[in-house]
Amino acid sequence: MIKAIEKNLDKGIKLLTQITDEQYSNTSIAPYYSSIGSHIRHILDIFDCVFEGLPTENINLINRSRNSIIELHTSKGINYFEEIKQKLQNLDKDDFDKIIKVTDDLGLGKETVNYTLAAILIQAHSHAIHHFASVGYIISQLGIKLPDDDFGFNPTTPKHHNLNNN
Repeated sequence: MIKAIEKNLDKGIKLLTQITDEQYSNTSIAPYYSSIGSHIRHILDIFDCVFEGLPTENINLINRSRNSIIELHTSKGINYFEEIKQKLQNLDKDDFDKIIKVTDDLGLGKETVNYTLAAILIQAHSHAIHHFASVGYIISQLGIKLPDDDFGFNPTTPKHHNLNNN
């Protein structure tokens, strides 16, 4: 599981090594006017919430760090990716079945439920893929090439041939 998550996060690092700070922080794309950087920061904040909550076995997905400087500079984004990857590597597989409390706001107020550590890591991974898809839209609108053919695609998504190549 950790290798799959790291492989996905590496796609984000690859993207950030190929774009400028101006492209990374560009908020001109409708309809949401969010930047690549804001999506990257948000993706990594979710993982950070996991690590912040592990010592108390109480993960709060509402209390994200939201460090806006990460949204402006690719180097800061890359550093954040590397920090999260290091923390992933330091996890003990024996803890994956540990029950932890996870709190989030689903739109009608806070909810706290039991998860396993493995479950919240899988959720954070799927969440990252989902946001990479949004980043892919922004990249496309900015005329930037995707870093990988499967960037932003869930591994279970059927592969289709690009109709423009036929």
